[in-house]
Amino acid sequence: MSNVPALTLNNGIPMPQLGFGVYQVPDEETPQVVATALEAGYRSFDTATLYGNEESTGRALAESGIPREELFVTTKLWNTDQGYDAALRAFDSSLESLGMDYVDLYLIHWPLPARDLYVETWRALEKVHAEGRARSIGVSNFQPAHLTRLTEETDVVPAVNQVELHPRLQQEELRAFDAGHGIATEAWSPLGRGNGVLDDPAVTGIAGKHGRTPAQVVLRWHLQLGNVVIPKSVTPARIRENIDVLGFELDEADQAALGALETGERVGPHPETFN
Repeated sequence: MSNVPALTLNNGIPMPQLGFGVYQVPDEETPQVVATALEAGYRSFDTATLYGNEESTGRALAESGIPREELFVTTKLWNTDQGYDAALRAFDSSLESLGMDYVDLYLIHWPLPARDLYVETWRALEKVHAEGRARSIGVSNFQPAHLTRLTEETDVVPAVNQVELHPRLQQEELRAFDAGHGIATEAWSPLGRGNGVLDDPAVTGIAGKHGRTPAQVVLRWHLQLGNVVIPKSVTPARIRENIDVLGFELDEADQAALGALETGERVGPHPETFN
């Protein structure tokens, strides 16, 4: 079993704080990549309808022989499936693709505020949650205004808000909002995806100090902030490296140096304007 720490979500369900993302992993490579991740100790896997690899992810998990209850599986509803009935159909399709009776976490991928369907879509997620087919439900890329509407107009507070989050975009206000409402913050693109974070002298200096890689330093920073992280790699050595972040700790000076890297720079679209 993995020794990755777990966070307890607002519905009492434990979620591993460090998982494995399969974004941009080609479908034909996914089974081997997932098998490598399982061998390295990952037990939480994040996919989405958009990624086109739900089926191969589910098959790899099933073929591993690891009991389903030891795994935490997340998938997401894509933008074209927003709306109550469409969301229910999309959820059924994802379960079928994964070959599973339930998922541990189902997310609305983007709020799409200009379409104004996310409240209606959330009610569909509440239904599959009540049925036990999604043990937890949450959102991705939601801003405080979107979350406020959900909490005011629906019954279930999201368990997770998965957002772009890395040292260049630390989302301090959003993390505080999530924490104040019992919502776990999960970081996508936790390493910044090519925006220079891993080459920054502050990061490389801390890495040298601890005898770790820059990626390990940034992932450790996330864990100490209380974020859930889902790094992605197709390289076996990096897959193993990214989970090997539990044997050291950053001190206050390290955390402060990483905190000073904030620029507000995104690698993905802004949730308010992405439609």
